[in-house]
Amino acid sequence: MAMFSFYKMRKPRQFDHKPIYWDPRKEALEERIRKVERELDEKKEVDLENYKPSIKGSFIEGTSHLKKSKAKGDTAQDRVYKNMRLLLILAVAVVIFWILFIR
Repeated sequence: MAMFSFYKMRKPRQFDHKPIYWDPRKEALEERIRKVERELDEKKEVDLENYKPSIKGSFIEGTSHLKKSKAKGDTAQDRVYKNMRLLLILAVAVVIFWILFIR
């Protein structure tokens, strides 16, 4: 006798994926193509070294705020200093608010 179940509890559905079509020859061919492409990429690694200098500053050039700070001559340390100063000002403002209004 079941104490609290008035009906039979169903088991959860299980995932059962059956592929519609699978071609082992096509899969083997794609694997061979990937192998050949990897081998060709190994030969092209020398060419990738030439692209590194052009990639290095491309993110900064893509964003307006970083481009402006770079034009002003700001460094990463300057940005960290400005962020810390902003956090300090916010902390002081929260303390002053707490003293004046909440206490």
